[in-house]
Amino acid sequence: MEALFDLSRGLIVIGLMLLLVLLRLDAERFGTAEYYETTRDGERPRIRRRLAWYGLGAALVVAIAYIHPAPQGDLFLGTGDRLGAVTGGLIFAGLGVAQALAFATLRYQRIRFPDIGSYPGALLNSTATAFIDEATFRGVILGTMLTLGLEANIANVIQTLLYTLATRLGAPGRDRYLLVLTLGIGFIGGWLTAVTGGIAAAFLGHAATRFAVFLATGHTGQTLPKGREIEEIDRRRRPPDGWRVIGSRESAQRER
Repeated sequence: MEALFDLSRGLIVIGLMLLLVLLRLDAERFGTAEYYETTRDGERPRIRRRLAWYGLGAALVVAIAYIHPAPQGDLFLGTGDRLGAVTGGLIFAGLGVAQALAFATLRYQRIRFPDIGSYPGALLNSTATAFIDEATFRGVILGTMLTLGLEANIANVIQTLLYTLATRLGAPGRDRYLLVLTLGIGFIGGWLTAVTGGIAAAFLGHAATRFAVFLATGHTGQTLPKGREIEEIDRRRRPPDGWRVIGSRESAQRER
């Protein structure tokens, strides 16, 4: 009877895990994660829809942690080694901030600080998305594969690929920078999770990286593909010798 009960709980956890993956696949409809700024038709989703995505994702994670008999030991849904989590998380965050600054400097020749009014929404989106992503892919999915006996490196690669596919950043017309960044977040986060025994380090680094990209590029969601940013369009239209202000004909005659 007890074995049947454990099997039932395991199946429920798998079902909730699949719901989390489906929720991540549907982030564009809710206007969250990489799709925070606009939808395909150019409209901004209402705040209630976004809050529903965040709330539903958090609720599913809590439900898994409550139903599973060992969520911290098997699914990494905890801090793990606290010292390692803080150290690894800060190093991960530092790398994320550094790459965001480097990308903005190379791409835009400046740091594109966004409007101050967009900070609260961007902070919520960065934090909530990082928590749901880490709990789902570096927590439940990676933990389940390791529990089933899969080799750690192979499991990490698989969850990284699954995570990247779920974000749908490889679709045509999207900036490849975010695709590469997502692969890096997934792989480094998975490695830190396996080493520290919890998702805390990966969550800290992931959230900091997302918010740093927002601060450096001015984009809450996705950066635009190369050549479509305002600065890049302006550089293409600028004359070789630069813009010059031309006065009226009367002013030119007076100068003569």
